[in-house]
Amino acid sequence: MKPGHTLMKHYLQFKDLRAEEYAYLFERTRIIKTRFKNYERYQPLVDRTLAMIFEKASTRTRVSFEAGMYQMGGSVVHLTTGDSQLGRAEPVEDSARVISRMTDIVMIRTYEQTMIERFAAHSRVPVINGLTNEYHPCQILADLYTYIEQRGDIKGKVVAWVGDGNNMANTWLQAAEILGFTVHVSTPSGYEVDAQVAGIRNSDCFKVFKHPMAACEGAHLVTTDVWTSMGYEAENEERRKAFVDWCVDDEMMAVAQPDALFMHCLPAHRGEEVTAEVIDGPQSVVWDEAENRLHVQKALMEYLLLGRIG
Repeated sequence: MKPGHTLMKHYLQFKDLRAEEYAYLFERTRIIKTRFKNYERYQPLVDRTLAMIFEKASTRTRVSFEAGMYQMGGSVVHLTTGDSQLGRAEPVEDSARVISRMTDIVMIRTYEQTMIERFAAHSRVPVINGLTNEYHPCQILADLYTYIEQRGDIKGKVVAWVGDGNNMANTWLQAAEILGFTVHVSTPSGYEVDAQVAGIRNSDCFKVFKHPMAACEGAHLVTTDVWTSMGYEAENEERRKAFVDWCVDDEMMAVAQPDALFMHCLPAHRGEEVTAEVIDGPQSVVWDEAENRLHVQKALMEYLLLGRIG
């Protein structure tokens, strides 16, 4: 950290930041995105290096972080577990000590949350969670910004989560608790959200519905994810059978608010978790949502490295 910077922060799950910090980040995202759209050069991270460590493959995470860091004037080191010693011949703690002496910020996309926590505990620089089995905070950051950009404040609104009680669902619950909205959760039996894993104290921020149609009633945003997340491929057939009624379709969108948005973190499987009519329809904002990963992560890296601007 540079002299004069406030206490170093990591971003390992959504609840690592407070509501006022999110308000600041969303405003910075708006400014940074506007500059980008106007082709205005903005490079506050010159001479800063981002290390990206991938144990899970990625399209959006890699492109958004790598392009974002270059656009901000910094440079990027890309590591996979195949071309580094991370967690194999060298303990995670030792890798963290070494990598954080050579770079300024680290993004990790991996399986277990404990791995990223161990890395952060021994890192001299901020660590960002690019996805773990338990949480996906950067994606929810982008989803929230997309909602705010399209519809205004999300406080008091209803988000319907239809599908697997996975890392995305966990993170939506954390966001609801911090930002004051409600999540309607509907998952097949056996795939419920675990409030303990989600790490929330206030059970009032979410309601559970047996039927997805009921969860979508009155929702301002309907969102879902693939039925089988990375690392769970062995369960694919079993999941296809269990999730058959959890495909977001026109009927579900029809019972939501008339101006409800549809989101999906992608990649999507049309005809499984969502119909083509919905994801390619007028209420879908999935492409804006994907693009906004770039802009929110630029704001996040700026904040973690430089603190508040102005």
